Amino acid sequence: MALDMPSGKVTPLIETFRTEGFKGVNDLHFGANGDLYFTDQGQTGLHDPTGRVYRYTAAGQLTCLVGTVPSPNGIVLDLHERVVYVAVTRANAVWRVPLMIDGGVSKVGLAIQLSGGLGGPDGLALDAEGGLVVAHVGLGVWRFDALGRPTHFIDPPGRFVTNIAFKGRQLHMTESSTGTILVADMPFPGKAMFGPAAAKG
Repeated sequence: MALDMPSGKVTPLIETFRTEGFKGVNDLHFGANGDLYFTDQGQTGLHDPTGRVYRYTAAGQLTCLVGTVPSPNGIVLDLHERVVYVAVTRANAVWRVPLMIDGGVSKVGLAIQLSGGLGGPDGLALDAEGGLVVAHVGLGVWRFDALGRPTHFIDPPGRFVTNIAFKGRQLHMTESSTGTILVADMPFPGKAMFGPAAAKG
């Protein structure tokens, strides 16, 4: 959906992929060039690994990058925008999706394998050092360095932190069980975020 901020009007932006509807669109992330990356989770999981990751270019082209994900959720680009990280909730993992020069993907792999919790990774964010911050439902929030080594853990009041976003060095977290917004100081500021307006200049 697209929101016109001055008027408050909401209109459909993308309704189908070819002739097929979406399973249940979940999270999104913009690249510096205005390309939109988003996940289509629906009710997929280990029993039905057909969740999808899409890219919608600034020119209006929709491409399915991966169509075999068991519950794709949070999504974020790495510092150089050559890799898409996807939270794969029901596999309790974060996948690495390399972006090729021609725009396709190759050799999708496992970036981080988590354990425990009550639902797996949900929201993702990236800091200015390339560290990946992961909201792990049922446990808390992890920070991993650019090589995937855990460096920090936030143990919040409430076990259902689902979405995270940086504002400078502060990490803002939504905690679903209490309906609260939590804030924590992080070692590095968040990576600069982009949207379609920023990409256009």
